[in-house]
Amino acid sequence: MHAVIVWWDLSASDQTIESMRTYLREESVAAFSEVPGLRFKMWLSDTETNRWGAVLLFETVEASQQPLPSRALELIGHPTEVAHSFDVEATVEGRYETQQLARRGRAFDEAGETSTAGTPTTVAGPAPSSPRRRVV
Repeated sequence: MHAVIVWWDLSASDQTIESMRTYLREESVAAFSEVPGLRFKMWLSDTETNRWGAVLLFETVEASQQPLPSRALELIGHPTEVAHSFDVEATVEGRYETQQLARRGRAFDEAGETSTAGTPTTVAGPAPSSPRRRVV
């Protein structure tokens, strides 16, 4: 597995955290749900420092190098301040109550669009590991 972390400082951009949330709801989340080899993407914001970013988890290094359906660079108007790529040493899923992880977070909470698919379920432990998972 392979991880990528990116951060932008929005201070020099016409975009705001709120406008980027709209971009998530209207375009980016759906587009990234179709990326082959992407296991997980989490968008992050820090309102105190006006930063916007993401953490991506890919099945392979090759999957992390494909063109991605993001217009963030175009919208923000300048390259990321931080862009790092890492080998994944280990993964785990802890105990959780909300079965579905997709379409969670402030971008959907504020729009009243938080998914309710899969009512909250208490899980006794992490999901069983799959023999297809590969650690790079």
